[in-house]
Amino acid sequence: MLAGRLARVVGWRSIAASLTAVIVVGWGTAGVPPSAATHIADANDTAMVSRGKRIYAVHCASCHGRYLQGQPLWQLVDDYAGRRAPAHDETGHTWQHSDEDLFEMTKYGRFASAPSRYVSYMPAFRDELSDQQILAVLAFIKARWPLGLRVAQAMLNPGHSGMPPDAAEADWTFPPVCKAILRQANVPHPSDGE
Repeated sequence: MLAGRLARVVGWRSIAASLTAVIVVGWGTAGVPPSAATHIADANDTAMVSRGKRIYAVHCASCHGRYLQGQPLWQLVDDYAGRRAPAHDETGHTWQHSDEDLFEMTKYGRFASAPSRYVSYMPAFRDELSDQQILAVLAFIKARWPLGLRVAQAMLNPGHSGMPPDAAEADWTFPPVCKAILRQANVPHPSDGE
């Protein structure tokens, strides 16, 4: 649908080239220098996803929900904002962050790019989970997203790492908020009438 229209409008390779340029130019804003090791969770690795599901059930589900739905009212901005665990399913915002950011948040309880005065209520799992266990949990979470969200999220990773292998052939759509991502890359969105 939209992917086909988008491919016809600008071509998949044009999108990839444009977004790669944005990612390479935007290293400073992503908080990951080109020489830094990047953690990528492979949502196509069924063994990793299965392992991640078990780890999620033990370490994450009590706050983020058995079905990744988050705590009630997690979206509200009030005196408790940031204290409620957000959803990790398609209704949340987890897919709007790179794998490296998600890894940092899980391991250290904060994004590496967050100001030092920023208060995060996310517990750090660096002493409880290995890097591979964290990546397995992230793979499980990503595997639950619709294909369009997985594509959009992979575009935030260096070199589009984690891009679903069937993205070029499958019928999928970008979520509406992806318009901002495409605009950053100077790629027209089909709904813009361009």
